[in-house]
Amino acid sequence: MSAPPPELVTLRDWLRWAVSRFAEARLTFGHGTTNAYDEACYLLLHALHLPLDRLEPFLDTRLTGAERQAVADLLARRIEQRIPAAYLTREAWLGDFRFYVDERVIIPRSHIAEALPDVLTPLLGDPANVREALDLCTGSGCLAILLAHAYPNADVDAVDISADALAVAQRNVSEYGLADRINLVRSDLFANLPDKNYDLIICNPPYVLAGAMEYLPQEYRHEPGIALSGGDDGMDLVRTIVRDAPRFLAPDGALVVEVGHNRMQAEAAFPRLPFTWLAVPGAEDGIFFLRREELIAGR
Repeated sequence: MSAPPPELVTLRDWLRWAVSRFAEARLTFGHGTTNAYDEACYLLLHALHLPLDRLEPFLDTRLTGAERQAVADLLARRIEQRIPAAYLTREAWLGDFRFYVDERVIIPRSHIAEALPDVLTPLLGDPANVREALDLCTGSGCLAILLAHAYPNADVDAVDISADALAVAQRNVSEYGLADRINLVRSDLFANLPDKNYDLIICNPPYVLAGAMEYLPQEYRHEPGIALSGGDDGMDLVRTIVRDAPRFLAPDGALVVEVGHNRMQAEAAFPRLPFTWLAVPGAEDGIFFLRREELIAGR
């Protein structure tokens, strides 16, 4: 990498410069931050090994030569290669939970995280009653880990078709000390699962429409295509999940699936299903809830 601009001395200087360069390059955000300022703050604080929630005390500190070069290299990769910040730092956050990520998995950003367990409790009942839970398309294992924390009495099966993704998930499960409660399974959805009755099944499946895949911003093209592509109407995997879930749900069990901006496609694909759309900020029409009996009656 080229030498950092000599005029940039303090963290404040670097922050202003980074925001300007991000805007100039027209970067796309959405992998943990939504704008140039927040992303620049995150990358700078991470590169300098500073607390991610403390910027102000350090703004006027001068960077060492080694720090300036490290920051310059990191920002150059973000700008020139358009690599998402999470892949650069090898970490992603859902609320207070940190997860290891790399290019083998989609970057965690599921709104289901915000529904566990409070949004679901009025529908599903006391979290203590959830004994068996399943996370389909687990990727990094992030939602399986959140399931284990939200439902402390639950054993969790976490499923993915990708062996690479499961290797990342195993790392995260181990880091949270949950190997005794989270069972990682390589399976194409339900295909390799034994007959079992789950109180709760969640899934954040691939749901990007085929016609939209070729127009994804470059940042999203760093993610595994298999974790994004949902077919012509985004419902390819959702159809299988809706069809097969009743066989794996307990009598009072429920299914929760995230479909992004595809509420219309979901309702068109399953016109007889009485969807309940969860009231999650930023995803009011993006996550549906169905009880086992509703799935059966709606066939």
